[in-house]
Amino acid sequence: WDFFGSGGTAILITAIISSFILEVSPGRAVKVFIDTLNQLKYSLLTIAIVIGFAYLANYSGLSYTLGLLLASTGSFFTVLSPVLGWLGVFLTGSDTSSNALFGKLQQVTAEQIGVNPVLTVAANSSGGVVGKMISPQSIAVAAAATGLVGRESDLLRFTVKHTIIFLVAIIIIVLVQAYVFPGIVPTLP
Repeated sequence: WDFFGSGGTAILITAIISSFILEVSPGRAVKVFIDTLNQLKYSLLTIAIVIGFAYLANYSGLSYTLGLLLASTGSFFTVLSPVLGWLGVFLTGSDTSSNALFGKLQQVTAEQIGVNPVLTVAANSSGGVVGKMISPQSIAVAAAATGLVGRESDLLRFTVKHTIIFLVAIIIIVLVQAYVFPGIVPTLP
């Protein structure tokens, strides 16, 4: 584990330096840190479980096996690829989690059907980005930030149209990149 190259280490060091610059007492800094951990405990637990499951799925061969199954869809998989990312983010609330869950599956399936795996993995992430706007966590945050608490269903109804339009656009782009201009996406060495 590369402790010094980790993003979390950089954030921790920045927080410590900031506490000195802002003249926050060590006791107050520790209290804020503990309060933050307490506030994020369920989110951290969810992220740990999702990432843990992703590693389990990848190392156990589950992702590979599901990838082989999805390869039976043939060229239709290029349509499913962004949809998987879209659903993954809707369920997990995170594009990173969706990529961890479905990245290997996307790669294996693409290799089996003869499509560039870089394209399908990128399609997973792109689909995930537009799925973020309808994830329950994002709807709750948006409702709270805009004073629409209690009107989450209205917000979801409004954003569903947009997410579907964007998802269809991504599907069209992926199809063009896969079958019309396949050389446009770089390949892995």
